[in-house]
Amino acid sequence: MGRTGGDDGIERHGSTVCPDRERCLTFEKKYLDIKNLERYRRQMATPPGDADEVDAIVGAWHRERPDVDVAPMQVLSRVSRLARHVDRVRKESFSAHGLESWEFDVLAALRRSGEPYVLSPGRLVAETLVTSGTMTNRVDRLATRGLVERQPDPSDRRGVLVRLTTAGREQVDGALAELMRSEAGILADLDQAEADALAATLRTLVRSFRVS
Repeated sequence: MGRTGGDDGIERHGSTVCPDRERCLTFEKKYLDIKNLERYRRQMATPPGDADEVDAIVGAWHRERPDVDVAPMQVLSRVSRLARHVDRVRKESFSAHGLESWEFDVLAALRRSGEPYVLSPGRLVAETLVTSGTMTNRVDRLATRGLVERQPDPSDRRGVLVRLTTAGREQVDGALAELMRSEAGILADLDQAEADALAATLRTLVRSFRVS
């Protein structure tokens, strides 16, 4: 729809007379942006039976703000929703074995380090991405529960190491098995090839956020 101007100062869009130039420009930008319209059609090519709430949200934003490319929502809104669901499943799995999420994180770091399941506090900080003060408090609480214990560091007379106890190993092993059963359920609708492809795509996505 082309714009023409008349001697009377009224903006004309094709055969349509538009007395309010600003409103006409807004109309063109909102409804006649062919590039965004075509992008919207491609993104909304999902079969109706496969559409989800994210499709509805993206469609609504395309309607209200066709000047903004909301394509990232197609991926990241789903990642956000999945993350919340996974977090809930993990909390339930850990709770079933008497653990909180942070407790599992510390015990799991010790367990996967291999025998004798000993790490320095500094290494635990690096593994769990918390401050040293937070780690000191967490080790104190786990030690009170008998899940870890401190022992002297033979390479540093002033240092200590944190060791996973037998009780701690049993606790974290049970929680891990429960968690894997729950997470396998989340992925049940994917075959192995799809799961592998998704893992590869997510690996590429998170690479730029890798902690050195």
